Amino acid sequence: MPSKRSAVSRTANGCHDIAELDAAVADCRSCPRLVDWREEVARVKRAVFAGQEYWGRPVPGFGPADAALAIVGLAPAAHGANRTGRMFTGDRSGDVLYAALHTVGLASQPTVTHRDDGLRLHRTRITAPVHCAPPANKPTPGERDTCRPWLARELSLLRPGLRAIVVLGGFGWQALLPVLDAADWEIPRPRPKFGHGVRVELTARDGAEPLSLFGCYHPSQQNTYTGRLTPAMLEAVLAEARDAAGLR
Repeated sequence: MPSKRSAVSRTANGCHDIAELDAAVADCRSCPRLVDWREEVARVKRAVFAGQEYWGRPVPGFGPADAALAIVGLAPAAHGANRTGRMFTGDRSGDVLYAALHTVGLASQPTVTHRDDGLRLHRTRITAPVHCAPPANKPTPGERDTCRPWLARELSLLRPGLRAIVVLGGFGWQALLPVLDAADWEIPRPRPKFGHGVRVELTARDGAEPLSLFGCYHPSQQNTYTGRLTPAMLEAVLAEARDAAGLR
């Protein structure tokens, strides 16, 4: 999808601030498979949400423009963020993540239900490499690459104050490293492998402030139900990242 990726790149790079970028993300229709899926899910709905109006669009990042800490996931859940219009809101993964963020002092409340529920994040922003809900929660490499300019521009706009990133899962890790490399952060060779609790310090080629990169298992139901990721494990990574970002 090189031509589509180029079009996304032009639009993303033309955004001058986070608010403008978020609005542009929400209007994107560059990946036909994802557009068809997210809109079908929004029409058919899950029975328990039959009376609700689904968002059914790309989900922009969530959090303030002066974030010192970024959290990078995978993609919106079909009946979570694709329904509510806010990252990690409306599903079990988000319930776990926001409870942990509240515990370590980065979120104003431990529970979330919809995008107007009053939640505020403390200098923390949540985003993803893919902004549309994908079938089976699996974006294709082409969809990931087409969506990449949104993430690249978001991190560029955050860069003056950004000091740490937590990556939730291996997909996000692999998607993020090329973005950081292109943005003049020095990626070690060989490239660091994803793992829970991994921490990598990245220096900036342009002399800007360094960046602390953290790996964390994704708070998916599969991981949390099996105990592969416990609330304490998630809180420990978030607390370390919070301190690295200077937010304690």
